[in-house]
Amino acid sequence: MLQQTQPQEHLKGIMAVVAASVVWSTGGLFIKLLPFNAMTILFYRSLLAAILFGVVYRREVLEVNRLSWAASGFYALLLISFVSAVKLTTAANAIFLQYTAPVYVLLLEPKLFGLKLQRINIFTIIACIVGMGLFFSDNLQGGGAWGNVIALASGVFLAGLLLTQRLNDRRHYIAAIFWGNILVALVGLPWFVAAPVPTPPQALMLSFLGFVQIGVGYLLFTYGLKRTLAIESALIAMIEPILTPVWVWLGYNEQPSAWAILGGGIIVVALSIRTIVTGRKT
Repeated sequence: MLQQTQPQEHLKGIMAVVAASVVWSTGGLFIKLLPFNAMTILFYRSLLAAILFGVVYRREVLEVNRLSWAASGFYALLLISFVSAVKLTTAANAIFLQYTAPVYVLLLEPKLFGLKLQRINIFTIIACIVGMGLFFSDNLQGGGAWGNVIALASGVFLAGLLLTQRLNDRRHYIAAIFWGNILVALVGLPWFVAAPVPTPPQALMLSFLGFVQIGVGYLLFTYGLKRTLAIESALIAMIEPILTPVWVWLGYNEQPSAWAILGGGIIVVALSIRTIVTGRKT
């Protein structure tokens, strides 16, 4: 009976991570479609996500320590920079440049955790730098300069979030995300007050971003992460940067430049190869 249950749980875990990645990938489209500025969207999305986390996790959101607050700060900066980047450049540029986060993680890990910089990590760093260079080539074709810079900064903040969460105890993970959303909502409050009342279709899109794209997406990923190998969840999560520009192209008719597609492809492939190689060694 146990042998039958484990494969079923594993399959459920894989499906949950796939669903989470697909849900996350829809964020760029709705951010593009909504007429509000980035801070107004962030207020609604983070407030609704925080409400969902509070209802589902309850006491867990109160498990806070110093590293939790640091992670919350990085999380808030990550959300603010990513949504701002999507408004200023193409969604493809924003999501692919955010996925340069492993470059900074790999550079900082040896100092923080006493790890050696392996050859595969050096290969990954070089490949990601080449991919980044393609985004900024040919006069930033396909996106604005400031949008690309902010998107690149979002990768730094994502790296900070990953490292602080790794340093922290797992029982504090949920609290860091919950209070990060509260912080984003507080920062976006002045823009919310000045913004017009959303129309019913706009309210639906904002609700989707908060409850589903962030909230349900995180719940699905947490569920799947407990039932899959780390290498599996990391590879499946690559669905997000691949699908994000596809949804925006289909729903908003925004086409990324050839340089962005090439640069993003290099980053995704390099990270996938590293995940496979290190996973086998482990």
